[in-house]
Amino acid sequence: MFRAMRRKKQLLSLEETTAVLNRGTSGVLALSGDGGYPYAVPISYVYDGEKLYFHCAKSGHKLDAIRRNEKASFCVIDQNQIVPEEYTTYFRSVIAFGRIRILEDETEKRAAIEKLALKYTPDGTAEDREAAIRREWEPMCMLEMEIDHITGKEAIELVRGRN
Repeated sequence: MFRAMRRKKQLLSLEETTAVLNRGTSGVLALSGDGGYPYAVPISYVYDGEKLYFHCAKSGHKLDAIRRNEKASFCVIDQNQIVPEEYTTYFRSVIAFGRIRILEDETEKRAAIEKLALKYTPDGTAEDREAAIRREWEPMCMLEMEIDHITGKEAIELVRGRN
């Protein structure tokens, strides 16, 4: 169902792909938007080794799109070094395809927001995270993306630099 990468030498290993997701702080979530137009939105996230989690408001374009079609893709750019003399960029990125669901269960929602809070405030105290979660709980929605397919890719120049 998913296409194989044409330039297999540039394929990142699963470990490298996971590292990109763990390092990243934001990516672009692509959904099927209004009127059949693609809807791609920058968003922060957390990856727990299996699934991706996002937070958003309880209403809006993103949720409407998810309710219509649960399929999505999510892209994270890890590196994008412009090399003008070569007319190229030395890039590294990951793209995940999967299905998103809105977390309705309070326990699941709570576990997801705690993962997100810990990622973005690793040096904060548990009390500070708890206060922030309590403050934002009512207007907040949590999303979970189950990954069906994932690939990482980097510029051939980066591949050659490692060999």
